[in-house]
Amino acid sequence: MTPKPTLAVVGATGAVGSVMLQMLTHHADVWGEIRLLASSRSVGLKASVRGEECEVLALSEENLEDVDLALLLVPDAVAEQWAPIAAAKGAVVVDTSATFRDDPDVPLVVPEINAHAARVRPRGIVASPGCTTLALIVGVGALHAEFGLSELVVTAQQAAGGAGAGQAGVDALRAQLGLVAGDGDLGTHPGDVRRVVGENTGPFPGPLALNVLPWAGTPGSDGASSEEEHVRDETRRILDLPALRIAATCVRVPVVTGHSVSVHARFERPVPVGRAHEVLATSPGVVLYDDPAAGDFPTPVDVVGTDPVWAGRVRRSMDDEKALDFFVCADNLRKGAALNALQIAESIATTL
Repeated sequence: MTPKPTLAVVGATGAVGSVMLQMLTHHADVWGEIRLLASSRSVGLKASVRGEECEVLALSEENLEDVDLALLLVPDAVAEQWAPIAAAKGAVVVDTSATFRDDPDVPLVVPEINAHAARVRPRGIVASPGCTTLALIVGVGALHAEFGLSELVVTAQQAAGGAGAGQAGVDALRAQLGLVAGDGDLGTHPGDVRRVVGENTGPFPGPLALNVLPWAGTPGSDGASSEEEHVRDETRRILDLPALRIAATCVRVPVVTGHSVSVHARFERPVPVGRAHEVLATSPGVVLYDDPAAGDFPTPVDVVGTDPVWAGRVRRSMDDEKALDFFVCADNLRKGAALNALQIAESIATTL
């Protein structure tokens, strides 16, 4: 009997790592040893996985020995350093950072769409897309397979902790909500919320409580942000549509966890709304929740803690029979990070 592969979870004590350990406990047990690795400040801590308390070990070359697959749930700089080391030691690396997403020798994979791409990995690394792309791409990919996508216009409403802000973003939002709570006049005069929040903006360029911020990421080209460029570039790679026209706007909203995306998708031929509903309702990884008259449509507070991408408000564009408008939500820590990486890893595990 072939032994089960050894898995290393790098970044096991972070926000995504904690979700990953829950998933490993509840998914099919395809792994042998599961090794939990993290930075020096977490070494010696205990974490539960598969019903056992496991000690967190240091991220080191020694602790990457004899690992078959390494899940990297770490910042870009850590992934840049350690992914090649793990791969050189013989592990297949599945990386959730942005470091390798545009590397032509590293496949960018969403298992519901292009699982086959993970089979060829010249550098021994497979990349997982960003959380906003993952909220968008599963439903869009299913519709593309049916109708042929020709153009996308999207507005992403990104949670406080997503898109690189992490726990600092969540902490800043919670602190700001405490500062503005109880004052019924706030938000009715120019600058009043900014004055009350003061310097407590955290990683954001302004107050997020009682507000939205049309910016996430770092400056890109021609006025775009890095997050907007990522949505375009990652979507093109995953769908293998290098010339796809995409307009993206990323907006930070006062939501703790869960990204939402308003989508205008244009296709090569007319799209019957009934058939679009059927495609989404039967697509792996998508839940169709769409009865606006009854108040049934996805929102972040409803989908947080769940695995699928939720789709609703599916309708033909008012002025274009070849276009659909719809709304999607997903938990940015689950499908937006941990789940997609684990799905990639599980698909590879059967081949090790």
